[in-house]
Amino acid sequence: MSTLPFTRPTLGEEEFSAVRQVLQSGWITSGPRVVELERDLAAYIGGGVDVRLFSSATAALEAVLIAAKIGPGDEVVVPAMSFVASANVVVRTGATPVFVDVGLESRNLDVDLVLPAISEKTRAIMPVHFAGLPVELAPIYELAARENLLVLEDAAQAIGTRYQGRQIGSSGNPVSFSFHPNKNMTTIEGGAIASTDPQLVKQLEAIRFHGISRTGSGEMQVEAWGGKMNLPDVNAAIGLTQLKKLDGFNARRRLLAEHYFRQMPRHPALVLPADAPGHSWHMFCVCLDFASLGMSREDVLETFKREDILLGMHYPAIHLFGLYGQYGYVRGDFPNAERIGEQTFTLPLFPAMSVEDVDRVAMVFRNLLT
Repeated sequence: MSTLPFTRPTLGEEEFSAVRQVLQSGWITSGPRVVELERDLAAYIGGGVDVRLFSSATAALEAVLIAAKIGPGDEVVVPAMSFVASANVVVRTGATPVFVDVGLESRNLDVDLVLPAISEKTRAIMPVHFAGLPVELAPIYELAARENLLVLEDAAQAIGTRYQGRQIGSSGNPVSFSFHPNKNMTTIEGGAIASTDPQLVKQLEAIRFHGISRTGSGEMQVEAWGGKMNLPDVNAAIGLTQLKKLDGFNARRRLLAEHYFRQMPRHPALVLPADAPGHSWHMFCVCLDFASLGMSREDVLETFKREDILLGMHYPAIHLFGLYGQYGYVRGDFPNAERIGEQTFTLPLFPAMSVEDVDRVAMVFRNLLT
């Protein structure tokens, strides 16, 4: 029986051929394929957005914060449980991340806790659509409008997710996406920002490439700082083929997730993830109170390894990392984030899986819990 990883990109001859074409063209850095993918992503997301590609979703988030002039003395509200990049980009600008707890099943930012976290220093709120589950955005936007705050959506795990019938990213505010190899579509490495703000888009173009802009006569000008965050055409070519398959990938992920819900045992020690309309099912994460079963996390991982099944762990609570101790956060501040960090397991979920693979995983859980 072959080993079942927790994720695997779906790549084939179309992707290989697209890369060969770019390599043979002689133009392999940012060029026509990047422009084409930006156009196709904008059309896919809808809402009249423009899309700009970056070397990563992390770079895209940082670029928006820089463009918004968020820095020392400012605060950004961030969920206490996410991939650490969500908070790291805030630290990188010199601003302060202010954490709020997440839902135990949703793992998304608890909207009711956002208002108490806002101060006179708050400049932005960064909701994260964890594992492809859409955040309840309406109250966040109402609050942001009332308090004059930027909403920067971290949709790194949510390409193809829908909220209230619309694609995540189509609301007009800046929304960041990731195309890392473990995401629902990949450019190997890469990310993007979708926005309807032409001034922001212009700033992002400069920030991602050394701050360079062009005068009407084509002369180079640098008015503000910029980094090196552009995406090469080789990556964009892969993304163009992946985008055409994205809806099919996501439909397959939903089918597999639904089979997990049918097959996984119900037990007090096991917390299954939340579902909602529009979920793109980037990951299927559970919490397992292994201590109540007389086990350690290592025992659980080893039990699955013996069955040739590899699990992931997404993610530790951010505020407990050493970097964030400087802000005064301690264990006990965010109970749900901490419980998730201590008990989380990410089950195999990717388009090439079969329902029989899901059955294999569920059977191990049934054996553990009976």
